[in-house]
Amino acid sequence: MGHTSLEKIIALQRNPANIRNLCILAHVDHGEKEYLLNLIDSPGHVDFSSEVSTAVRLCDGAIVVIDAVEGVCPQTQVVLRQAWLENIRPVLVVNKMDRLITELKLTSQEAYIHLQKILEQVNAVTGTLFTSKVLEERAEKEKEEKEEKESEASGGDQVYDWSAGLEETDDSHLYFSPDQGNVVFASAIDGWDSGMAQFAHIYSQRMGIRAEVLLKTLWGDFYLNAKAKKIMKGAQAKGKKPLFVQLVLDNIWSLYDAVVTRRDKEKVEKMVTSLGVKLMARDSRHSDPKVLLSAICSQWLPVSQAVLSMVCEKLPSPLDMAAERVEKLMSVGARRFDSLPKETQELKQAFLQCSSEENAPVIVFVSKMFAVDTKALPQNKQRPLTQEEIAQRRELARQRHADRLAANQQAENQDGHTHLGMKEPKLEEDEGTKETFVAFARVYSGVVKRGQRMFVLGPKSVSGCSASDALPAVPHLSCCSMESLYLLMGRELEGLEEVPSGNILGIGGLEECVLKSATLSTSPACPPFTPLNFEAAAIVRVAIEPKHPSEMPKLVHGMRLLNQADPCAEVLIQETGEHVLVTAGEVHLQRCLDDLRDRFAKIEISASKPIIPFRETVVRPPKVDMVNEEVGKQQKVAIIHQVKEVSQGRLSDTLHVDSSGLVTLTTPNRLATVAVRAIPLPQDVTRLLEDSSELIRTLEQLNMSLREGRRIDVSPRTLEAITELKSQLESLLQGRKWRNTVERIWAFGPRRYGPNILLNSVEGYHRPSVWQCLVKGERSGEAPVVRDFDNSIVSGFQLATLSGPMCEEPLMGVCFSVEQWDIQSSSEPQHQDSVEEDSASHEASGDGTSTAEGTSETSAQAEGITAGPSQAKRRTEAGSVDCYGPVSGQLIAAMKDACRHAFQAQPQRLMAAMYTCEIMATAEVLGRVYGVLGKREGRVLHEEMKEGTDMFIIKAILPVAESFGFADEIRKRTSGLASPQLVFSHWEVISSDPYWVPTTEEEYLHFGEKADSANQALKYMNAVRRRKGLYVEEKIVEHAEKQRTLSKNK
Repeated sequence: MGHTSLEKIIALQRNPANIRNLCILAHVDHGEKEYLLNLIDSPGHVDFSSEVSTAVRLCDGAIVVIDAVEGVCPQTQVVLRQAWLENIRPVLVVNKMDRLITELKLTSQEAYIHLQKILEQVNAVTGTLFTSKVLEERAEKEKEEKEEKESEASGGDQVYDWSAGLEETDDSHLYFSPDQGNVVFASAIDGWDSGMAQFAHIYSQRMGIRAEVLLKTLWGDFYLNAKAKKIMKGAQAKGKKPLFVQLVLDNIWSLYDAVVTRRDKEKVEKMVTSLGVKLMARDSRHSDPKVLLSAICSQWLPVSQAVLSMVCEKLPSPLDMAAERVEKLMSVGARRFDSLPKETQELKQAFLQCSSEENAPVIVFVSKMFAVDTKALPQNKQRPLTQEEIAQRRELARQRHADRLAANQQAENQDGHTHLGMKEPKLEEDEGTKETFVAFARVYSGVVKRGQRMFVLGPKSVSGCSASDALPAVPHLSCCSMESLYLLMGRELEGLEEVPSGNILGIGGLEECVLKSATLSTSPACPPFTPLNFEAAAIVRVAIEPKHPSEMPKLVHGMRLLNQADPCAEVLIQETGEHVLVTAGEVHLQRCLDDLRDRFAKIEISASKPIIPFRETVVRPPKVDMVNEEVGKQQKVAIIHQVKEVSQGRLSDTLHVDSSGLVTLTTPNRLATVAVRAIPLPQDVTRLLEDSSELIRTLEQLNMSLREGRRIDVSPRTLEAITELKSQLESLLQGRKWRNTVERIWAFGPRRYGPNILLNSVEGYHRPSVWQCLVKGERSGEAPVVRDFDNSIVSGFQLATLSGPMCEEPLMGVCFSVEQWDIQSSSEPQHQDSVEEDSASHEASGDGTSTAEGTSETSAQAEGITAGPSQAKRRTEAGSVDCYGPVSGQLIAAMKDACRHAFQAQPQRLMAAMYTCEIMATAEVLGRVYGVLGKREGRVLHEEMKEGTDMFIIKAILPVAESFGFADEIRKRTSGLASPQLVFSHWEVISSDPYWVPTTEEEYLHFGEKADSANQALKYMNAVRRRKGLYVEEKIVEHAEKQRTLSKNK
């Protein structure tokens, strides 16, 4: 394909029907009309799945690339799910077909069966996603029908309706099948692909069968009856070769056999003649048979032809955007599309029409910011010189040379000697190349013009504010100018004056307005698009510092640039002052460090060892000890005795711990007492809370709105999800211990949406439920039920769950039950007066008068009395101000300490982050793989042999703390025959107790008096405490002896 001029591309941009925006999605080892194809490549490694998310948002279709040998990998499932969530249509390319011939030595018939299985695996992933969607929609529909006609349908009818809904929905267009034209089999390295359309066209001319018939029968259970010259069904039952094997695969296998395996020159010449291929002499004489093979295949079955024709025919244009996708993009959080303002809902038509009219609203989405060298910008490129300019520069150079010679001659005459090697001083070069940011974006509506002013709607913008709102009053809404527009041509950038709707472009000059992603629009009524779906969790942290402290400003600047350039990387500054970089994995971390060192900061940096996150939890008391003996009274007494000693040693006058683990704590001013018990949550509940963190955050926002008296229109889907969460919690928290627990949930933590629960077990205190948004027709009289300092209890709980007592890591899977909360009434009147004075002084400071002056305090007090003569109002004012007073602070601290002591009164455990590890290896290196896994605390879940190959697929779990250098070690030990893929999976409790000491006679006999065998949990805990500067209890010298020097021993 020849070079396309910029003018032709600009002309094609004006016809959105012939535009295809697509991205290539792969896993790490794969490799007549005029259409404009905007092709976005994305990395295949699981650590960079955030890059896939940014690409998918801007596209209408995707090419999913799968390895013909490995089949569906974990990353394949991830990219298929991302394409599904963004409502874009995928097509499939099964690459590396040559490996089936050269490596696995499969026959054409075996390869056909193998390819069928791969397609079944891919379609199984798509079918799972489709089924879950249909069931959700069916459940919503049933709920609406039930609300309208409650007495109509019985339970049996609902089951029948459910199955009918799944069967009646047409899903034929979703699945991958060669007869639908959305699958291509290819070998990119050898330069060929086998699309159905190509072979149907070839054989329709030779066999006299219509191409339409061949397209439907080439793939499937069909065979060719040579006598009747008809295509018949039932190849498998009759033991015949399927049509695809006979007409497609056999020919490809014969070509490989002649060219690569046997190197039969006569047969190759016959095949070349029959195919009508023209070979160059150097290709046929080349010693590498792959060169000859590529020369034949690139003319017979060119790899670009089938893929590009499939893209143009099967992938949608920007005009075909689904209404469902538009509503999903515009509905942020709990808001439903119907509840958005009228002006916002009208923008839906602008999306669907993809109009480039002058009056159409301009809507652009920026998915990421990428850094480019300023020299690569079109305005800074060196343009080709004209003949006149070349002649002028030549004359100028001659003149400079003559002047230099004259100056040298004059100096020689004056000094009597020649200055040898005298050169013109060079100007100092700029300190490296400067980086600038270009926004990677797509136009969804209207025409973007250079210099145009637009609104920037960040992720936190108020969705769909009306155009009549005053702009300064709208938070997170700003304006920006489209300084430069670029056409992205691989590494090259071409300047544009305007870009019509449906196209992908680069925008310069937005680095001050957009951090990572944003929505741009000429209409303030446009809502910000829904956030991008990032599959990879940022879990690996390192602390970074410059090697030379004077270069700290450069490091800070470089980290700011890195944070903007990488969609998944996060940059934090901890309380200790450390600059921390958070990445998705080891490969992503190395890439970020290299970018920081070579591109953004351009200084030498030092990175700490990876900071591994842990979680702290409590478990039920064990029934057997470390030698599997039943726990007797001796150990129980020892445990209680230890707890009592610790508790009495610290704050014994205000702290009491009973034998059941109930901790009672009084504030230092003796005004408040809280009693808290820590209870381990079931694993299923913890997992549910962790998976539902976004929903719990939405629930907290709704409750906050209700407390402030604001009403938010919530989508029925969100309310249904909250109801489902509540019912799941009720079903999981069964038994006498958890009776009526769900209704008594006070808060979730940490950060109000974490996997820990604060439970209200205080007698006589009935506060509003966290599920109050589900109650219809809420009464306003419920608000006063909240006691004073209620928020102080919640704040203490949030602080306690944010950093636990073991090593200051967040808690997980712990329920804190508040069983007593008393505030002493004896000192209330005296305190009340002082509070009223405080409230009055605060009112005075609100009016602009200084509370430090005595006169202003008195006048403000008078104002407060006159303004609110009723005693009830003064109490309300007193309570509202007292929440910031000393009692509140002491109650927060007391609640935090009570939670920590209640936690310590139970058996404590650490939780480690775990990776799911999938390894493909041959039988010879299987033992070495197991050895590396065992050394690094890994655990093999199962292994299976891939059918038709000598490869084993091993699935294991591995602690994140032990994963650094794991991939390199596996490759070294197996000589590159095995490579792992690590994906963050879950948190797992480390079974060993970090505080364990031998207490029974059997344990003393088994472990010895010191019990100094390796304790993995203690090792992790001490490492974290040492890193954070906390006290670590360890003996540096255990048996000290006097040192003897060699001289004294003589």
